[in-house]
This record gives sequence, C-alpha cells and structure tokens, in this order.
Amino acid sequence: MPRRLFQLYAGLALYGVGIGLAVEAGLGLSPWDVLHEGLAKRVGLSIGAWVIIVGALVMLLWIPLRQRPGLGTVSNVIILGLVADATIALVPTPQSWPAQWFLLAAGVAVEAAATGAYIGAGFGPGPRDGLMTGLARRGLSIRVARTLVELSALAAGWLLGGTVGVGTLAFAFAIGPLTQVFMPLFARRPRETPAPAPAHP
Repeated sequence: MPRRLFQLYAGLALYGVGIGLAVEAGLGLSPWDVLHEGLAKRVGLSIGAWVIIVGALVMLLWIPLRQRPGLGTVSNVIILGLVADATIALVPTPQSWPAQWFLLAAGVAVEAAATGAYIGAGFGPGPRDGLMTGLARRGLSIRVARTLVELSALAAGWLLGGTVGVGTLAFAFAIGPLTQVFMPLFARRPRETPAPAPAHP
C-alpha cells in the first residue's frame, strides 16, 4: 500500500508538471488544457484553478453515469492544478524555438509516464477518464466516447481562446502510444505465491 500511494501521488504530481511545461512551451496544449487555458483567459483565475474546478464539475457528471470515484479520482482533482500552477510559476518562458520544442516534448513524455504511474497504482481513474469510461458503459465504444469528450473540450477551449497548435497534434498522436509504453512499467502485479518447499527425502 505505501508503494502504491507513493506511485499515485508521484504520478499526479508529474502530470501537473507536464501540464505546466506544455503551457510554458506555448506551442499548443492537450484538448482539456486548451479548455482550462481558455477559461483562464476569458473568465480569470489561473490555469491550475480551472484544472481543479473543471475536474470537480466533471465528477458531477459521474452521478447519472453511476461512476464511483476513488482516492485517485479525488486526489487528481486537487493535485494536478496545484502542481501545474507551481510549474508555470517556476519554469521560465522559453525565448527560442528549440527551447519551446524541448519543453513541449518533455511535457508530453512526462504526462505519458505520469498517466501510467497514477493509473497503474489502482486507486481509480481521473475525472476526465472516468467520464469517458462511464459513457462507454452506457453503450458508446471507448473510441467514440474518447473522441466525443476530447473534441468537445477542445472546441470549447478554442472558442474561449485556448492555445491550439502543433502541440495539440503532438498530444493527440503521441500521448496514447507513449502511455502504452509506460503502463506495463507501473502496472500493479499480484504477489507471487511462494513455491512450496521441496519434500525431504
């Protein structure tokens, strides 16, 4: 249990770092972060604050879908936004294209590793992932549910002024394959049953 808890919170913290790095890169964000940034620009408050607020609102959508949150779900809502804001405050905005691309690549890689870590800990999905799986349980395929949710967030964020660009495409095409690489590294493994002692002659 302590190892799983460490993996959960390390993964969530890393995900927040990944969000912050992508924001500072300025080349485009993942669909949900386009929404968070758009809300921050249009309404006020920080990007991290909107990560928390939107996460909490999405959890309300779990109720009609009969999804049950876990420790990882609630922790996701709080930690991602706090760490994202801290990263944005601490990481300087790059002044050159190579530095921007480096931050973007780092953000995508970190978010993929973080996803594998916190999901692999087994304490429940994040609010946005849970919305996708809840819709899938209602009859939609995972592909359709994910596309519907992601495109809705992206469209709303773009209309609000969130940054859509090459980084958005990078997240769309790279996050899935990279997460698939990291998932087995962090997946929970059942305890091995000790082999019986050999019989004495």
